[in-house]
Amino acid sequence: MFKYVLKRIGLAIISMFIIMTMLFVLVKLLPNPVVVTMGNQGKALEEMRRAWGYYDPIPQQYVVFLKNVFTKFDWGFCTTVGTFLQPVTEYLATKFPFTIYVNVFAVVISIPVGVIFGIFAAIFKNKWQDQVINVFIMLFISVPSFVYAFLLQYIVGFKLNLCPLVLDAGYDFFSWSMFRSAIMPILALSFGSIAGYMRLIRAELTETLTTDYMLLARTKGLTRWQASFRHAFRNSLIPIVPRFLADFIFIIGGSLIIEQIFSVPGIGRTYLASLNLKDYNVFMCLSMFYVVIGLSAGILFDLSYGFIDPRIRMGGGKTNEL
Repeated sequence: MFKYVLKRIGLAIISMFIIMTMLFVLVKLLPNPVVVTMGNQGKALEEMRRAWGYYDPIPQQYVVFLKNVFTKFDWGFCTTVGTFLQPVTEYLATKFPFTIYVNVFAVVISIPVGVIFGIFAAIFKNKWQDQVINVFIMLFISVPSFVYAFLLQYIVGFKLNLCPLVLDAGYDFFSWSMFRSAIMPILALSFGSIAGYMRLIRAELTETLTTDYMLLARTKGLTRWQASFRHAFRNSLIPIVPRFLADFIFIIGGSLIIEQIFSVPGIGRTYLASLNLKDYNVFMCLSMFYVVIGLSAGILFDLSYGFIDPRIRMGGGKTNEL
């Protein structure tokens, strides 16, 4: 298993460098607008550009870029996004709390609601309760999240006037006004995840309830609910726990569309702004941030199976059952 972990980490690092190189070259081939400034700002911008090798060939610029990133974790400076010539990492640090705030509540709501209704649907399989839940599953999975966002804004925010149409941009994350303004983006992010959990739990638990050891548990006198919670539910979680890990990992990733609709000043909205305003330093930093999240999530998903089920061990490129 140790060799497998090292192999996956090595492949992830190679993939990261390949993607970083491709992004850097493509970004340097794009038009780089010169910000017209006067006085000290203009001199500071010129010094920054020369320090980062903006006037050198692309290979030399890439060497300077790698050196600054891996020795000083310096991703450059803002030009059109945020404060002029503000360090990119300093600027993005002010955006993470909003993204985490909204996504943490979405995950906290999605997991228990999805699991509970998934169990309910599996126990009452093919009955009217299961049919109703399946209708909601198909509806929530099929309809894009931005549709929920617009419906919530129109009905809850505009017609009923229960919540503000956009997120309160203050920094008091423990205030009622902030939470009230975040209810709609939280719900818009939760619907799809809830449906996904319901479908996974229902499918896995339904299959587990038909196994031989479950029939044996029922013949020994356990009720359907007792057998489901004591034995079936625990075993059905094995393929589902990686989904839990995925949601917690992607908490810091944010949602590009939902953050834009509800004016959440988070990472997702900043990523779109960096593209629209051609702030390539911010774009590079956030692009690599998402790449690292994706690669790390893939490794954790694979390893989680071995930790969840002791029968599963990974090694030599294959899965062995002990």
